[in-house]
Amino acid sequence: MAHGTVRIGKDHYRTAINVSGHDLVGDEGPGLGGRNLGPAPYDFLLAGLGACTAITLRMYADRKGWPLESVEVGLHLINRDGLRIDRVLTIVGLDDEQMARLADIAERTPVTLTLKGGLPIDTRLA
Repeated sequence: MAHGTVRIGKDHYRTAINVSGHDLVGDEGPGLGGRNLGPAPYDFLLAGLGACTAITLRMYADRKGWPLESVEVGLHLINRDGLRIDRVLTIVGLDDEQMARLADIAERTPVTLTLKGGLPIDTRLA
């Protein structure tokens, strides 16, 4: 399973992130006191959802032998009447029926289901 460590020091609000052996940098934008040195936390959330969606759709199309050329997953976090994500799929190379099936599959990707269902988080001091 995935695992990670995030560290922050006195550098407003730059964070050193290591997830599953990959080094990343997170930050906030200047409007929140950061220097925009990397994606903000909600940007990482959208990135995870988008990557999971694209990978799952590619896997499904490959298993079916469909001629999928590309999938683009557009994501927008909206805070209107509650926080929600607008996801737009642009699919190239498939017919309408195949695209509709991939849109249906997108609703059941692992990260989609996790976000829709919620996830318990256990916090403790080391």
